[in-house]
Amino acid sequence: MLKRELRKKYKKLRAEISPTKASDLSLILVNTLLQIPIWDFFYFHTFLSIEEKNEVDTLPLITLLQGKDKNVVVPKVIGENTMENYLLTDNTSLKLSDWGVPEPVDGIEVPESKIDVVFVPLLAFDLQGNRVGYGKGFYDTFLNKCRKETVKIGLSFFNAEDEPISDVNENDVTLDYCITPERIYEF
Repeated sequence: MLKRELRKKYKKLRAEISPTKASDLSLILVNTLLQIPIWDFFYFHTFLSIEEKNEVDTLPLITLLQGKDKNVVVPKVIGENTMENYLLTDNTSLKLSDWGVPEPVDGIEVPESKIDVVFVPLLAFDLQGNRVGYGKGFYDTFLNKCRKETVKIGLSFFNAEDEPISDVNENDVTLDYCITPERIYEF
């Protein structure tokens, strides 16, 4: 299936989930994360959810990471498909971007080389670990700058597409895991 078709399908499916159901499913995803072997790492990058797009709520994830004394890193868009990464602390001020994404105003920048685990936003994914995002390339650009051994984890309310994504290109970065409310996919 083509990415544009999957974007349309999963935006619609996500819009049909009630805020209460999305919150419940987000908690299930976070609890499921406890089952995968990532807890010896120190630097965890996560997206900050866009509420209007009914994304997986990453606040419970951030609470879990901080409770385990992990360094939480969040992105800030700085240009055409480019992000910088900042340590999320008690003093970090967040501001909504033009796209409705909460972003740090400033803070302690963390280079990609330090990041051990990345929680990747997505709309859909397939059984090979390919993902479909919003199509701007921010995360693929970022993930290509991370170390090869950085663990990439998708978070999705929905299971994998059985049919492979047909228009994957050479810059697309595959996931290592994807967590859904029903199962853990490992690629």
